[in-house]
Order: sequence, then structure tokens, then C-alpha cells
Amino acid sequence: MKIAVDFDGTIVEHCYPDIGEEKLFAFQTLKELQKKGHILVLWTFRAGRELDEAVAFCRANGLEFYAVNQNYPEEVFDRSISRKIEADVYIDDRNVGGFPGWSNIWQILNENDEKNINYSGKKKNKSMFGKLFK
Repeated sequence: MKIAVDFDGTIVEHCYPDIGEEKLFAFQTLKELQKKGHILVLWTFRAGRELDEAVAFCRANGLEFYAVNQNYPEEVFDRSISRKIEADVYIDDRNVGGFPGWSNIWQILNENDEKNINYSGKKKNKSMFGKLFK
């Protein structure tokens, strides 16, 4: 999956324009998601020096993103196209219901496959929305 991840209030406590303390399990969870083959994009309001500081902070904690505020690394900002990042999942503290915590995010994205198989042997198709609000 391609996963867009917010910075302030999601990876770190919200202290913008400063960088807050790491949220519990943030870097550990994100690095494990990368190991599983997921593509991570940093998707944040930050720009300029504040963005550079956030990227450097993540890098210092062992996390390198596929792209930053872009759909892919080579994308050039063009005001004629939408700035919304294309992703399968968006992890953000401003979600409906708030930020569920990295432990819950890990469980949602890595649910045991046995729970998703019905008696016919076919996988159940449960939406991400359904997983968040069960």
C-alpha cells in the first residue's frame, strides 16, 4: 500500500513550528511497515525550513520517506493540479475520531488473515473505514 503520513500530531506531538516528542511507537511502526513493502509518503503542512527540519528529524530516527509532499520523488509542483497526495491510506491526527495511536494503526493494517477468511475460504472484503469504526 501507499501510505501518506502526517508529521505534527501524528509522528510527533503537535508543537508546530517546533518539533515535538515522538509519539509512542511512531518510528518503530513506520519502519516495520516499510519492511513489509509499504510505500511511505510524508504528507504535512510544513514547508521550507520547518519541512527540512521534520525530514531531518525522521532521517535521524532511521526513517526515510519515498516522497515528501509529493506523489513521487520527481513530481514538480504545478498549481494546475490538485495538491492532494494519492495514497491508499492516510494517517493523520485530524481524522474523524482523532488519531487512534500507532498500536491501533499497526493492528488495523496487519490484521490476522484468519480473521478475514469466511467459511467458503474466500477473503472477506472489509473496508478500512469498517476496521477503524468496528
